[in-house]
Amino acid sequence: MKKDPSLPAIGVIGAGMVSHAYLGTISRSSEVRLKAVSSRTMVSAADQARRYGGLAMTTEAMLADPDISVVVNLAPPELHHQIGRAVLSAGKHLYTEKPFATSLSDAHDLIDLADRMGLKIGCAPDTFLGPGHQAARKAVDDGVAGRIVGGSATMASRGMEHWHPNPAFFYGRGGGPLLDIGPYAVTQLVNLLGPIARVTAIGSAPRAHRTITSPTRAGQTLQVEICTTVNGVLLFESGANVALTLSWDVPQHRRPPIELYGETGTLACPDPNAFGGEVLLGRGEGDWSPVAGEAAGQGPVAAATIVSAIQTVQAGLHPATGEPIGPTSPPLFGDRRGLGLIELARAVRQKREPRVSGRLAAHVLEVLLALQDCAEHGGDRSIASRVARPDPLSEPIP
Repeated sequence: MKKDPSLPAIGVIGAGMVSHAYLGTISRSSEVRLKAVSSRTMVSAADQARRYGGLAMTTEAMLADPDISVVVNLAPPELHHQIGRAVLSAGKHLYTEKPFATSLSDAHDLIDLADRMGLKIGCAPDTFLGPGHQAARKAVDDGVAGRIVGGSATMASRGMEHWHPNPAFFYGRGGGPLLDIGPYAVTQLVNLLGPIARVTAIGSAPRAHRTITSPTRAGQTLQVEICTTVNGVLLFESGANVALTLSWDVPQHRRPPIELYGETGTLACPDPNAFGGEVLLGRGEGDWSPVAGEAAGQGPVAAATIVSAIQTVQAGLHPATGEPIGPTSPPLFGDRRGLGLIELARAVRQKREPRVSGRLAAHVLEVLLALQDCAEHGGDRSIASRVARPDPLSEPIP
């Protein structure tokens, strides 16, 4: 699909599995255009450029290209600061995958550099921009359940080794459920309830080693260097007291992704790792009633199903249609990651702070690192930063 050359040109660094979601979103968008893809060996970059219509370009050439105004950083977390700094130093706006950085000093360094350069930063997760979470936000703002005084959030599974083709880094320092899946829950909670003032947590690692069962490395063992279960408490500046569970030690559970307890009712909110879902209201008796949003889709997908889908994608085919993946393919697994990139492009055009701002990501990172410190060393921690709730979307991102 040929696009208007005046649209903001996007460069994407990193061509792994998640790049399909981003490149698909960029390809379908009428607000941005894909210019280039780079990767470590450039082989995967060439494959993705062929599928989605961009150019395979080295990172150095991408950063030197005056046509590219925004660069998406999909490199591994340990490279987020280094690559993010290079992107900003080249005079380009930055959108980065989560976590924003692996240390708070690195996060602040990127924000300070962007401010000096007059550039903007956006950061995943952007799922809170989806219709399910925007519906939850409206329900909170409208006081459907009264003032929110508490809540719970749970993201738990058996772990990454059961489906991910290369799960080792998830169990090393800088990984773990806190920094990998934690950003989804905490970002959505900040979107709903505002900044977090204080945290505490207890962590555990029941197994010192994990055995991989995903096909590419089946039988190999991984050393566990982080807590694989963290139970935390978030005290929000608003006074809301929310329990948080993040775990890779749970075979199966029935706990809801997010519940918010108000003075007059309870809101059941969608999965923060997805864009859609339905918001339900409980008044203390009787059935739950829909508030807004779309009907919830299927529940957690079995590991075998995920493995099969990944193998299909790695073969260049869409798991739902069996057709070659390309610009007109439907979103993989319903995944619309990259909406935050479009929101960033809108913010640049409108000369405002993006809803997926670096400051929001830095506040979430401070909370997650404080939870990690509590889980490993005990006690509680005060959160120094404050960030305003992102404005609700005034218009949906198509």
